[in-house]
Amino acid sequence: MSQKNETVVLVLSLLITIGLAGAGIWWLTSRGGINLGGSSPPNQTFPNSSTGNSPQSEQAIGQRLSAGQKLLIPEQATTTKQAAVQAIASGNYNAAISDLQASLKTNRNDPEALIYLNNARIGDRKSYTIATAVPIGGDINAALEIMRGVAQAQNEINQSGGISGTSLKVLIANDDNNPEMAAQIASALANNSEILGVIGHFGSDTTLAASKIYQQKQLVAISPTSTSVQLSGSAKNIFRTVPSDRFAANALSRYMVEKLQKQKAAVVFNSASSYSKSLRDEFTTALYGDGGQIVSEFDFAKGNFNAADSVKNAIAQGAEVILLASNSATIDQALQVVQVNAKRLPLLAGDGAYTAKTLQIGGAGATDMVLAVPWHILADPQSNFPQTSKQLWNAEVSWRTALAYDAAIALIAGLGRNPTRTGIQQALSASDFSANGASGPIRFLPSGDRNRAVQLVTVKPGNRTSYGYDFVPISGL
Repeated sequence: MSQKNETVVLVLSLLITIGLAGAGIWWLTSRGGINLGGSSPPNQTFPNSSTGNSPQSEQAIGQRLSAGQKLLIPEQATTTKQAAVQAIASGNYNAAISDLQASLKTNRNDPEALIYLNNARIGDRKSYTIATAVPIGGDINAALEIMRGVAQAQNEINQSGGISGTSLKVLIANDDNNPEMAAQIASALANNSEILGVIGHFGSDTTLAASKIYQQKQLVAISPTSTSVQLSGSAKNIFRTVPSDRFAANALSRYMVEKLQKQKAAVVFNSASSYSKSLRDEFTTALYGDGGQIVSEFDFAKGNFNAADSVKNAIAQGAEVILLASNSATIDQALQVVQVNAKRLPLLAGDGAYTAKTLQIGGAGATDMVLAVPWHILADPQSNFPQTSKQLWNAEVSWRTALAYDAAIALIAGLGRNPTRTGIQQALSASDFSANGASGPIRFLPSGDRNRAVQLVTVKPGNRTSYGYDFVPISGL
């Protein structure tokens, strides 16, 4: 073989080797096997900070936390609100105050702006900091409702001179109502020594996921909305201002047996939700105790769930009432049940169905449906909260706002007794602890639960909302 031919063969061999190596690298990178350039594969899951966050995950979590330096709800933000966030980020608090005041004149019903305004007024002065973990990406309306309660409590305490002269700062955290994200948010909050307490989380599953981390760091969390009985006594520093599902289930069972004079119920629930399963279980126990029975169950989480078939089968099996134990993720499926039921069977529901969608989409089909909720704005005419909240927000508020307000008031009272993490836990657990909230006295049982009855409401035609239907308290129960 000539030298020229040998050279050609060597070049061809080299090209083939490079090609094979390149193909191998492409295959590995496309499968996530190696990571070129130091960036993370698209679906890589970071460990939470209890096991050591990577810098990328800490940065990503940081984008979900804000005391005013970034917008967590950028949709429909006013130009002055956008300018205020930039001013806070650069430390120009006076400009931020002016811009946020202007923004609130345009949109009084914006709790994010009010929280940032109160934080800007504090500036770099000494303050006590609490966080509120809300489901901005999972349920924006619920997030806003919770933030309004926290913002109102912060606004009131700071305007009255603070907690023994020290103002209250609020950090907002967005967990999307996702348990995995909630655990990462909880780690970030727990590892920040400035955070003295947390209001949240929203769903029972997210609160359960976060509670283990708060327990490790002795950080108190008060949920205004998580009702699953699994939370009762789960950790000594986990509290809630909302009654557990046991209270709601007992009230619905009594209403069914005593008022509706019915004995047999079908339950539609979501097996993927701790809240939904908790309400199903507690209602079953209560109904059997009251002399009734469950004749059929239907699961939203099953791939073959069909609303029309569920109602048809419930009637065929002798059901006289349907309990909708839906959570926020299954409200659309629950409303399908409402529509196809067409008022053939009376409907009962938990607080997961207390949404504008029930009025807007359920409409006539939802009329006379009875829901168990922790609080209603018309149920306690002696309370000052309905008036003060309406004056502040230029609108009526929901039970989520009232109980988030109560959670903030409880933390403020705990800070007043002992402004440390362990001090707050001891204060809330003390037998003599009491604070006045939107829904009356706030006291906690040894389990962390609030000992408070629920309010039954029903759907009726009305003009208090723009949907033509209202939630109306049922009196005399």
